[in-house]
Amino acid sequence: MSHRSPSERLAELGVVLPAVPTPAGAYVPAVRVGDLVYTAGQLPFVNGELTETGLVGADVSAERAAELARTAAINAVAAVADLTGGVDAIGQVVKAVVFVASAPDFVDQPAVANGASEVLGAIFGDAGRHARSAVGVAVLPKNSPVEVELVVQVHSTPTIHPL
Repeated sequence: MSHRSPSERLAELGVVLPAVPTPAGAYVPAVRVGDLVYTAGQLPFVNGELTETGLVGADVSAERAAELARTAAINAVAAVADLTGGVDAIGQVVKAVVFVASAPDFVDQPAVANGASEVLGAIFGDAGRHARSAVGVAVLPKNSPVEVELVVQVHSTPTIHPL
């Protein structure tokens, strides 16, 4: 059985990682500490625009919100790849946090979060298996229905010793 890299899996999925937008505040898209990279919360921007806004369970269906969580997770992977020199630097997705702007009676945040979790599995295979929190919140920036944060472990940069 051949081992497919994350970049090969992205190509098979027809996914091109987007450019990482300039942060809208006093933060950076991702920070590396040792072999862990923590992303800022990523919204489901497509070409710099939110395609949906509002509360899940009122303005946005759970199914559509899961698609948006998928997009936000891809944007988070892009932030890591931009910092580390490429998606193939990612060795393990450690944790995903999916925030869901929820109508007061909406209680299916895990189904929305599955959109993020499933695409991470598709991109990274077993290395995409992760711990996760699915959190219902009152509102998110720019009235986004979802926001995704990742913690990933990256491969150590090999040390080159002079001869």
